[in-house]
Amino acid sequence: MVKVLDSFLVSPPPGVVPTVSLRLTYFDMPWLFCPNVQRLFFYKFPHPTLYFMETTLPMLKRSLSLTLQHFFPYAANIMCPPSPGKPFIHYTDGDSVAFTVAESDKDFDHVVADYPRDVELLHPFVPQLPSEEVTEDGIRVLPVIALRVTVFPNSGICIGSTYHHTVGDGKSFMHFMRFWASGNRSGATDGDLIRLENSLPLINKDVVKDPAGLELAYLKNYWHWVSSRGENSAPPKDITSNKVRATFTFDRARAERLKQLVTTGDAEQNHISTFMVTCAFVWVSLIKSKENLAYNLSDNDDDDNKFYYFMFSSDCRNRLEFPVPTTYLGNCLRPCIVDVKRSELIGEDGIVLAAKAIGRAIKEAMRSGWEWAEDPVSAIRKRAITGRLTPTAGSPKLGVYDTDFGWGKPCKVELAHIDHDGAMSMAECRDGQGGIEVGLALNKNQMDEFVAVFEQNLKHLGL
Repeated sequence: MVKVLDSFLVSPPPGVVPTVSLRLTYFDMPWLFCPNVQRLFFYKFPHPTLYFMETTLPMLKRSLSLTLQHFFPYAANIMCPPSPGKPFIHYTDGDSVAFTVAESDKDFDHVVADYPRDVELLHPFVPQLPSEEVTEDGIRVLPVIALRVTVFPNSGICIGSTYHHTVGDGKSFMHFMRFWASGNRSGATDGDLIRLENSLPLINKDVVKDPAGLELAYLKNYWHWVSSRGENSAPPKDITSNKVRATFTFDRARAERLKQLVTTGDAEQNHISTFMVTCAFVWVSLIKSKENLAYNLSDNDDDDNKFYYFMFSSDCRNRLEFPVPTTYLGNCLRPCIVDVKRSELIGEDGIVLAAKAIGRAIKEAMRSGWEWAEDPVSAIRKRAITGRLTPTAGSPKLGVYDTDFGWGKPCKVELAHIDHDGAMSMAECRDGQGGIEVGLALNKNQMDEFVAVFEQNLKHLGL
């Protein structure tokens, strides 16, 4: 589906970044066990491939090199020593990012459409990370990021990224992307880049304190993970077969109407956000579509007391006893898990009850900051094994549609890895009017059923 035109490595300018090692905090370590993030940015680009190669590509490479000077952890490697060693990020002069350029003959408008399309459609635009290596002393070396630019001649461009979440969360990655985009847009020198962005990343792990002694618990999980890596060599199952992906928009008007429904009769008058009601609406629609399909196949488990689970991440940068600046490059996310009984979710007030449950989880995260009742890694695994956990990926607060390389804002941003992990992706609406876009990848039969339930719920609630 794509023709590779060129491949190369991009490093920070030589000699400007010293050799450095950065420890991983207890916010970073859980992401070692998670799949890589695959984010695709699509832009209108009405020029031929030759124009891109001769005019656009040189500045993309230069601005990326200057950006990596300040965001060098993305050019580094994650070092994973065996027990009792601790994992860390290591950069040395010459470390680089794998960058490929490709061309596609696919219909660009079809690729960026919101309606259901085969999930395989996006995979050729996703770059592959270089393979990990193992040093003589048993340290596993994990590359951090790979980039691919795919040109759709006279139609568009896709900037695809695959990166290891361990180095930084969505806020850190989007800081990196916007910095790169601003430099490319202006044709800037390094000094101009700093003035344009006026907020360089803070690369200092010492700002994250550990008053509760959480690091040891995560190190135990890490030592188990690193010792068992490579033991299971069975090829992964193709879980994308017969799947389609689609984007659903929950605009501001719908969100405001649903907020009114949720707050009616709420004695506590809790704050109800667009995020809460959108998650609740989509989550309940997903559950009802699964239940309907199971019922039609005579394969349903009608235990009203079983739980469904919803998971999202809460940014802790402004919710900790110790200050963590917004420009901190690293992870500062707390997982939030919502447990609600089946009987409540599929009932008449399922969406309202789901929204309030999500609201309580947000309130608890704001109250407790870095404290949680149980190890989040174990808590997530315990719920995931039931098959009834719906995780989220991305956030409407990341500003992915503000990433302008000089060709205008993206016409579509996708998270391709949801094809594999069953998450719903979330981003702000492209129109900038305060709504939310939700991406889903489902079996084709379930997608058909979900669309029917989604539209039925909109009609039932007068949205």
